[in-house]
Amino acid sequence: MKIRVERDGLADAVAWVARSLPSRPPVPVLGGVLLDAGAEDGSGEALTVSGFDYEVSAQCGVPATIADGGKALVSGRLLADITKALPNHPVEIAVDGSRMTISCGSARFSLPTMPVEDYPQLPSMPQVAGQLPGEVFGEAVSQVAVAAGKDDTLPMLTGVRLEIGEGKVTLVATDRFRLAMREFDWQPDESLGEVAVLVPAKTLNDAAKTLGASGAKIELSLAANDGLLGLSGTGRRTTTRLLDADFPKYRQLLPTEHSAAAVIEVDSLVQAIKRVSLVAERGTQVRLEFADSALKLSAGGDDEGSAEEELPVDYTGDAVTIAFNPTYLHEGLQAVRTPKAHLSFTTPSRPALLKPVDEDGNVAPGYLYLLMPVRLPG
Repeated sequence: MKIRVERDGLADAVAWVARSLPSRPPVPVLGGVLLDAGAEDGSGEALTVSGFDYEVSAQCGVPATIADGGKALVSGRLLADITKALPNHPVEIAVDGSRMTISCGSARFSLPTMPVEDYPQLPSMPQVAGQLPGEVFGEAVSQVAVAAGKDDTLPMLTGVRLEIGEGKVTLVATDRFRLAMREFDWQPDESLGEVAVLVPAKTLNDAAKTLGASGAKIELSLAANDGLLGLSGTGRRTTTRLLDADFPKYRQLLPTEHSAAAVIEVDSLVQAIKRVSLVAERGTQVRLEFADSALKLSAGGDDEGSAEEELPVDYTGDAVTIAFNPTYLHEGLQAVRTPKAHLSFTTPSRPALLKPVDEDGNVAPGYLYLLMPVRLPG
């Protein structure tokens, strides 16, 4: 194999593929990136960069000048580090026997290759289910994935539930202490009925962030019976195995009424939470005391130090004190993505709801963040 390729395109492709590789692969070849020179991308010669660990696959095409085609398998993490650090010059890649040479400007690297014949075949993309608005999908996944659990012993909580139906997509995630849900419109395939699957949150978030950055349409492919979901767009494609677990029946948890509500300036509250939680030990509570048109935040105690801060707020309801995990509250406020947020609840022991507020001061539909309060002492 002997090729010439632009540095930025190569670095972006390798970084995209290497991101999905396992940090500790069970066998060395599963930590590799496969370079396939000689494929056609519709406009000429291309280099295809691929990665697969039996759970997640990623593939990206890069325009290249190919003098001699072929395939080569090298360490993905190492290749990503090298291509990122190369100077801004065309890159020449050559394979001779069991060694790959990478030359760029005055830099030159020699890497050992792994046997291509030991590399697993990438899965085919499932049948296309419909098209997603790229920018909306990227934002929606990031808003929801923040609430996904990270405990692998509870796999049903480490995923994002993807519900697709006629004209609407619903994304939901929860770690038992909070829940995030986002709905938006999409263009489904006419033959697709209502389907719900559970997608690994980290994989979905990484893919949606990259594919959605261009703002172009994203094709959603799904083979629910085979446990496989695919996403493709802007010359990139990825597949992931679905989680075989039952997601909690979440709709019955969503409050249908409230007795108190506040419209909050998001940035002011976020900064206040950061300040008062400096005296709180990790994971301990921040208390919010609502009364009339004021909100008083406080944290800590006599032993570890204490802090408090007061903010103006548009509040309706009786005076009440409610407490939250500061990290969870902070992440929920950031996920709302509007300058103001609507916080509603009934009692200090029942779930609270955060929702975005639009420019006209109305609660905006489409997104909600449910947060369980922390029990107050006494």
